[in-house]
Amino acid sequence: MNIAAREVTGDGSATIGIAGVRAVCDRRAALYFPDLSLLAVSDLHLEKGSSFARRGRLLPPYDSAATLARLAAVVDDYAPKFVVSLGDSFHDGEGAARLADPFRASLTAMMRGRDWFWVAGNHDPDAPADLPGETVQELAVGGLVFRHEPSKGHAEGEIAGHLHPCARIVQRARSVRCRCFASDGERLVMPAFGAFTGSLNVLDKAYKGLFRTGAPTAYMIGTSGVYPIAGSLLRPG
Repeated sequence: MNIAAREVTGDGSATIGIAGVRAVCDRRAALYFPDLSLLAVSDLHLEKGSSFARRGRLLPPYDSAATLARLAAVVDDYAPKFVVSLGDSFHDGEGAARLADPFRASLTAMMRGRDWFWVAGNHDPDAPADLPGETVQELAVGGLVFRHEPSKGHAEGEIAGHLHPCARIVQRARSVRCRCFASDGERLVMPAFGAFTGSLNVLDKAYKGLFRTGAPTAYMIGTSGVYPIAGSLLRPG
């Protein structure tokens, strides 16, 4: 198989190549590297609801439950040896301490028997309280580098989060806007995994200079699959 090619599989995921490494873009916003047995997720923003509540802004208190249930399903499906959470795993530095006991137990069960890496994010720069796993600023695996914020300029093999990418297309006078994986084949910016996370269009100025092609290919996450959309078809907004 030519891993530079884009392939949509029967389960709705898309298999792509990133700096020559095969990766599966899962429609649940996870990225799996089968040759490395490595699963990456980004921007879980666990305990966002409780963080807002502390500041007097009430959100439905179900974000951690929904996010962890989806994460458990992904981990169960792929059974990876390694899991990398690409920063902003918790919405603030005290988020891990606020995690309810059932959620903590669920997360600990997912981590058992595998290497788990917490990449430091801008929301959670320190190690999560009373949770296993190793906290790192970035992680190099073969020709790949996992970090929270995309670096400026050329960065072949970089897998990053932080920007919460989404894309918008217009077809037959109908506008569709979805979260997406954004990649030019050399690097990839991951969608946010968390239940209460927003998104930023890949044509926004925040992405300027990240992709060698200008606008990246957007692997848009639909209800039943991941769909590769060429950068020339993307629209702002």
